[in-house]
Parts: sequence; C-alpha cells; structure tokens
Amino acid sequence: MPIKHRVQRKSLKTSHTVSSPLVTPQAHQSGVLQKLLQEDPTYDYDLIVIGGGSGGLSCAQEAAALGRRVMVLDLVVPSPQGTSWGVAGTCVNVGCVPKKLMHQAALLGQALTDSRKFGWECSQQVKHNWETMTEAIQKHVGSLNRSYQRALREKAVAYVNSYGEFVEHHKIKATNGKGQETYYTAAKFVIATGERPRYLGIQGDKEYCITSDDFFSLPYCPGATLVVGASSVALECAGFLAGLGLEVTVMVSSQLLRGFDQEMAEKVASSMQQLGVRFLRKFVPVEVQQLEKGSPGKLKVVAKSTEGTEIIEGLYNTVLLAIGRDSCTKKIGLEKIGVKVNEKTGKIPVNDVEQSSVPYVYAVGDVVEGQPELTPVAVQAGRLLARRLFGGRLEKCDYINAPTVVFTPLEYGCCGYAEEKAVEVYRKENLEVYHTLFWPLEWTVACRDSNTCYAKIICSKFDNDRVIGFHVLGPKAGEITQGFAAAMKCGLTKQLLDDTIGIHPTCAQVFTTLETTKSSGLDITQKGC
Repeated sequence: MPIKHRVQRKSLKTSHTVSSPLVTPQAHQSGVLQKLLQEDPTYDYDLIVIGGGSGGLSCAQEAAALGRRVMVLDLVVPSPQGTSWGVAGTCVNVGCVPKKLMHQAALLGQALTDSRKFGWECSQQVKHNWETMTEAIQKHVGSLNRSYQRALREKAVAYVNSYGEFVEHHKIKATNGKGQETYYTAAKFVIATGERPRYLGIQGDKEYCITSDDFFSLPYCPGATLVVGASSVALECAGFLAGLGLEVTVMVSSQLLRGFDQEMAEKVASSMQQLGVRFLRKFVPVEVQQLEKGSPGKLKVVAKSTEGTEIIEGLYNTVLLAIGRDSCTKKIGLEKIGVKVNEKTGKIPVNDVEQSSVPYVYAVGDVVEGQPELTPVAVQAGRLLARRLFGGRLEKCDYINAPTVVFTPLEYGCCGYAEEKAVEVYRKENLEVYHTLFWPLEWTVACRDSNTCYAKIICSKFDNDRVIGFHVLGPKAGEITQGFAAAMKCGLTKQLLDDTIGIHPTCAQVFTTLETTKSSGLDITQKGC
C-alpha cells in the first residue's frame, strides 16, 4: 500500500493567538492573519504545480514566497532515443539556453571569417570540435539544474521527481521512476506540463530520427543533416549547423515560421540560403531508412510533394524533426475532474486569469490555448498568477506585446502584430508601414551583403501612429527588440521614434530615422562593396 504523505502543521489554536486587540493589527499587517484565514487544513498543500519548467517553477516559488505550502511534481519521460534531463524544463535543458549557446558558437565562426578583413592573420584551416562544444554547454546546463534545485529548497518548495495524474477532485497520484505511487491533495493546482516534440508517424521516424529533445546533447557531430520543419526551432538549428560548416537541408511542407510576419520569414530564409542552407519546399518525408549504423550513421529519406505525385530521395547522416510540439495533457487525468481540453491541440482553454473550466485548476505556459509559446511569457504568467491567488494582487499577463527573437544566423526580433495580423485586426487602410534595408557598419569592411538586414514598424493611423508591430532582421536583434518592447508597453508612436536621438553607429538607430513607407513604393536597396 502506498504511504500517504501528510504535511505536519500546528493547530490554529496553538500556533497563533489572534483574539487580542493588540495582536490582531500586527498579525493583519504582517500577513500572518490572512494566511491563517486562507489556509485550508483539509488539504496537504495550498498549491500543487504539475510540471517543473519555467512557468511552473515561477508560480511555485512566488506562491512559496507568499507563505503558501507548495509542491512541484515533475518527471521527464525519456524521448524515443532515451534522452532525459533534470529540473527546469525545456528552456534550460533542451531549448533556449543550449540553442543560444550553439548559435553563439556559429557566430564566432563567422567572426573568425570577418576578422581577416580587419587584419587578423589566422589560419584558413579553422576547425570546429562538436564534442568540446556540447560538453561545455551540458556542463553549464547542469549548473543551472543545480541552481534551480537549490532555489526550491531555499524557498521551502517540496520538489518531487514523480509523474502527476489526477485521480479525483483535489487529489493527485504521483508515480516516481520506479513505479512507486503516492497521493497528495491540494486546494489549488496549476498545470504547467509544457510540450514535447511531435513525430511524423511514418516508418523509421522514432527509430532513426532525433528531435530537439536529443539534439543539444548529441555526443557526436551530426554531419550532413536534414531538418524537417519550418518552425523557429527548425530554422535555428539549421542555421547554426550551417554556421558550424555542416551541410544542411531544410524540408518545408508549407510556409516558414507560421504565425510570424511572412515578409520577415522569407527574408530569414534568404539570409540562410546565403549561408549555404538548402531549402526543399512543398515536400514531406514518407519513410526513413537506415543504410548504415554509426555516430553518425547514414539514412535514406523518401519524400513526397505536397502539390503533386513527385517522389524524391536523399542521403543524410542525421534527420532532425522540428515539425511542431504536442501539449503534455493527455495522460494526467484531466478528464477525471472535468477540465476541458481542446481535443485537436491538447491545449487547455483558460480565461483571462489562467483559470480552466474547473475553478481550482489553472494553467500557464505552452499548454495554454491561444497564447505565445515563450519562456518569459510562462514565467510572467506564473508569477502573476501566484500573486493573484495568494497575494491579493490583480495584475494580469499581457500576451499581446510579448517580444521574441528567432536565433537564426541573422537574428529576427519582433514585438506586437505581424503585418498580416495587423491588417486582419485594423484593416490595411488604417495602417502605415515604415521600412528600410540597412547595412551594419561592422559588415562594411567585411564586405557582407548590404541588402540583407531589414527594419519595419507597423503603425495605427487613427491612434496617433502608435507602433503596433515591430520587426528587425539583423545582428543582435534580440537585444534591440527588448528595449523597443518596453517602449511599446508605454505607447510608443512614430513621432516619439522620430524625436528619439539615435546612438551612432548602431543597428538600432535605424528606427529613429525611418522615412520610407510601403505605400510610397520607393526603392530601399543599399549600395554595397
């Protein structure tokens, strides 16, 4: 029989005396009285968070800081290739952190090439060592895992390395890696289980292909790689593999970077083609065969046209699937307590305070329907949710003005509306789009393409030319976008941009001198070397 875990607690009568008129104001002021009045002794915990990723940990730590009894349940199911990882979820372990570090490795290679034009006399035979890179990155990831575990201990959050599944209202079963089951109860629950990479469902995909779950800790150089997909993950991985000098092909079934501004997406692809990335448009794999085992081995991919009957074949060392992600909501017992889930996407519909169809169950992060799948969004939503639940606060997460960046070799940063979405919401005649190509000063001596970097803002004509969409393709686009995102939160307008003194010479200053509109039809090409 499983042992039922109970949190030891003192009775209200013996823990605190609140009847004295002298003590009551002090207890109220310190928050102790509010805590005692809200605490429900019939449950083990005030809050159980299912999922130990960015959003879940943010919510749990904030709730614990507000004096709540909090538990986090988190167990990573290994990928089909057997890859697993520690606390902190996708971002830290198999997402943002290792991705950005590999992106940096590729940028350093480009910098070595540029440096020769600036007088650095280095060998033409510069080589990259994959094993050295991955070892250093995984060492850093491990240090982050330990720091998150330490933070949970310091804030008295109970972290249990087990898989959570609802068995009845307010009650959950936790199953550890050895199959041992324990039951816990809580007044409130937060679902923060995130997503895992999707597979194609074809012969050989789970046997021979890898996903981002496996890629960042791959112990050997992947060699000639086929990246299947057009997501940000697909293009980012393809970009830094090409930047490391590998042969890369991207197979795309439909449009690039779905949900992003499509003009910017095509410019991203164009910049990647200049780096040597090959794009196979309108094809999908139908079979993956292993021709040779090895590290890497050799695979044959058979693909079919999405617009006809054409069949093509290709040989690769590695096939990386990046065709999207599925929400981890199917095996956690939500149906047993009546939480509504979108049957098609697996995502949980919530209201504007992240509350599901069951009042005591909330959701944050990538499992939430219709919200940006971004780590900082999950962190912000989780923190604000805890403050509303236990801190008496009212602030809600702003999901519209959420900045993000695609870490392709030439970074693409954006905030607010894509041009297509802006036209849908505001109508084309109510918008003014300012844009320009620009040539970073650092690129001039290196003689890199002068017509690659691009800046665009979308303004609402009848709202004082307020900037509702910000887009930049260029070096350090993420750093540029972060600052402008803050300005957009403050109601940035075109006139305010014009009145801002630019920092010279920088890429970001181009937004203080935008003059050309799309409606004018003027040529914006630059003169290069």
